[in-house]
Amino acid sequence: MVKPISVSALPNLRIKVVFSDGTEGSVDLSELAGQGVFKAWQDEKFFAQVHVGPTRQIRWNDDIELCPDAIYLKLTGKTPEDLFPSLRREPSHAGS
Repeated sequence: MVKPISVSALPNLRIKVVFSDGTEGSVDLSELAGQGVFKAWQDEKFFAQVHVGPTRQIRWNDDIELCPDAIYLKLTGKTPEDLFPSLRREPSHAGS
């Protein structure tokens, strides 16, 4: 299972994430900013508090955390089926 090993805030509501498989890069989170709990990100000092949580989630506080799998998919362009092969459906054999 790929897990984040480090995360840091970048300008313009982006984060840099390094994953256990060596994948790293920046992810733009600006589309979430200003909505619901993500209004807190309008404070740059708060946004800079991003860290890897105790269960390897990407988090700011008890109210704001992001699924590391979703960030990995966004960063790599992979599909959930690429990350979790058990999600692949076997082709049906209609008429067999």
